[in-house]
Amino acid sequence: MEDLNKRLKTKKKKSPAKAGAARKAAPKKAASSKVAVKSAAARPRPKAKPKSKAATRKQAPTAKPVATARGQAVKKAPVSRKRKIEARVVAKAASNSPKVSPLAPASYPSLPPVGGVVLGTAAAGIKYRGRDDVMVARLAEGSQAAGVFTTSKAASAPVEWCRANLVEFGEGRMLVVNSGNANAFTGKLGTQSVRTVGAAAAKAVGCRHKDVYMASTGVIGVPLDPAPVVSGLQSALAVAGDGPDHWMAAARAIMTTDTFPKLATRTAKIGGCDVTINGIGKGSGMIAPDLATMLVFIFTDAAIAASALQPVLQQGARDSFNAITVDSDTSTSDTVLLFATGAAMKGEEPVTRLADPRLKDFREKLNDLMLDLAHQVVKDGEGATKFVEITVDGAQSYQAARRIGMAIANSPLVKTAIAGEDANWGRIVMAVGKSGEAADRDKLAIRIGGVDVARNGMAVTGYDEAPVAAHMKGQNIVIEVNVGVGASSATVWTCDLTYDYIRINADYRS
Repeated sequence: MEDLNKRLKTKKKKSPAKAGAARKAAPKKAASSKVAVKSAAARPRPKAKPKSKAATRKQAPTAKPVATARGQAVKKAPVSRKRKIEARVVAKAASNSPKVSPLAPASYPSLPPVGGVVLGTAAAGIKYRGRDDVMVARLAEGSQAAGVFTTSKAASAPVEWCRANLVEFGEGRMLVVNSGNANAFTGKLGTQSVRTVGAAAAKAVGCRHKDVYMASTGVIGVPLDPAPVVSGLQSALAVAGDGPDHWMAAARAIMTTDTFPKLATRTAKIGGCDVTINGIGKGSGMIAPDLATMLVFIFTDAAIAASALQPVLQQGARDSFNAITVDSDTSTSDTVLLFATGAAMKGEEPVTRLADPRLKDFREKLNDLMLDLAHQVVKDGEGATKFVEITVDGAQSYQAARRIGMAIANSPLVKTAIAGEDANWGRIVMAVGKSGEAADRDKLAIRIGGVDVARNGMAVTGYDEAPVAAHMKGQNIVIEVNVGVGASSATVWTCDLTYDYIRINADYRS
């Protein structure tokens, strides 16, 4: 079967565990056993010679070793203590796990297979214990790749690696992702780490280095040892598959402070072919355009050349991943990658132009999937209890409307008022004014939950706060603002700012 790459070429021709403390605990157990002296009135007995090493560790000099089941249990104490220590580590990890966001979905979609894609995960111990932290996706030969990345001037080593691979509209054969370490602000060590991992991944699947893509998420400024990642990717490839469980495991492996996995799937038509689009993502804090603090990986079995795939992704990101914020902080590691294998369009001409009419339904479904994942990121915002939609109308341009919307969405005063369920619309007025964009104060209008609260630059006559206060008690808050100077609009999404956001970020590295 010819791969997508060959068809594209044909088309072109046509056009610390505390063990010490555990050891000290053992003597207490022995001292409390029934072999201790019975009472002060009992006849003194000579010091018994210990019959085992376990007995010599007993601190009670009058304790008589017992060669019974009890004594045998003492001999096995070291194994028992090890298990107890491991149990305590697991219990501590569980207690430190963030509680699931109240905005989390009631259920998760079961993602179908995408032809030409298999995924695997492994526990490499990069930062976390008792969970997978390396994810790989192996792609069919000839798969096309597109990507959008952070605008941070301190971009991570994996981001720079991916950008370089996409310069000439690249192909993709392998994706490697790790959580727990961002490999950002790590200098030459970071660059060497991605080169080592990239070389190992290329060797594992027999492809060029430039066909490997990588992403890392976690703590900034800590060098990433490539050895665990290389070992993890090899283990992950060994168990790779395309079932629903593999997609779920992949979504969980890339989580950091996330409280739930983020998955979405859609089916679209290109010509007479049904194609599948699956996406997984992570993101919870350090979320702000452009992009947001997130990793998102989207896979489709459509046959779309990178020359069309790249603009499709860029345009779709504008009103999804670039329109959300949790805390106004732009990450060093933001990465959204889209891969197309072509497996569902064998015998069909690949799409090579953005203007190809066959792309219409695909673009609509892809944009919907991207917005779904973007909303999930906001709903998992660190400490979030409310999902907030802000629409700005009457602006001079789309860019102006979005800046005003982001000024409202990023205002700590607005966000804390929402957290406190306080209908303090004066803070919205403040945020509009500080945005730096044109707004007519005497035409300004504000609606909250569909209720007019301000019109023509002042509170509406007879304004009743009761229905607005009731709306603020819900989980989905809707704010609409008209600034009265034009006809352009934009919508952005955010969440409230709670005490838990501070707690999570204060304890992040511990």
